[in-house]
Amino acid sequence: IVRLPGQPQDAVNTATLQMWARSGVIKPDSLIEEVGTGQTYSATQIPRVFSDKSFVTTIVLSVLVGSFGIDRFYLGYVGLGILKLLTFGGCGIWTLVDLILIVMRKIPDADGRPLG
Repeated sequence: IVRLPGQPQDAVNTATLQMWARSGVIKPDSLIEEVGTGQTYSATQIPRVFSDKSFVTTIVLSVLVGSFGIDRFYLGYVGLGILKLLTFGGCGIWTLVDLILIVMRKIPDADGRPLG
């Protein structure tokens, strides 16, 4: 049983927390209280809810070596990383589009989890 600030306490499982993370109900820095123990956790501390891939690292990789597809490799998209590498980031267009999508938090990791 967990409680989100401003919400009633509710029994939830990991799948529900993952759904909330994907829909934006909880953010990586959201605090989640375990009602039974009174422990408070950051949402990124709960396994399999948010990606173990860093949002900031992804942005830095996208800016510095995005035209080589390294950002896509980092997120687990090997096929797209190879394609991006072979096309030099779609002559820069794909690199720019990816950077914008990453900053807007629209690209999850390869498992579909939002970046932490």
